[in-house]
Amino acid sequence: MTPAARRTFIASFLGWTLDAFDFLLLTFVVSRIATTFDRSIAEVTGAITLTLMCRPIGALIFGWLGDRYGRRTPLMIDIAFYSVIQLLTAFSPNFTVFLVLRALYGVAMGGEWGLGAALTMEALPPNRRGF
Repeated sequence: MTPAARRTFIASFLGWTLDAFDFLLLTFVVSRIATTFDRSIAEVTGAITLTLMCRPIGALIFGWLGDRYGRRTPLMIDIAFYSVIQLLTAFSPNFTVFLVLRALYGVAMGGEWGLGAALTMEALPPNRRGF
């Protein structure tokens, strides 16, 4: 593998890891979020569903940007976007803002998964891609 392919793979892997970390972390703190916003656990877990429902929107938007402008720059913008959204989520003043931020995070999550996979597969040599 070339150094550029190795760096691309590591960057995409770390992007997926941080993305998944945030998403799974939310599942561990559902009861605390419910208490903070005085909501039921079912209402808070709806935020998880909302995040997943918004992923195809992000895949469509960032996939189009990746096809039009190349994969690297839109992926970097997407990672910055989901990082900012992730930070802002921690400071949500109310449940509505929390839901909007989780929806936006879902958009960013969908973009990151698609762009990261496409960029990785383009950078890796064919014999390293698997079947």
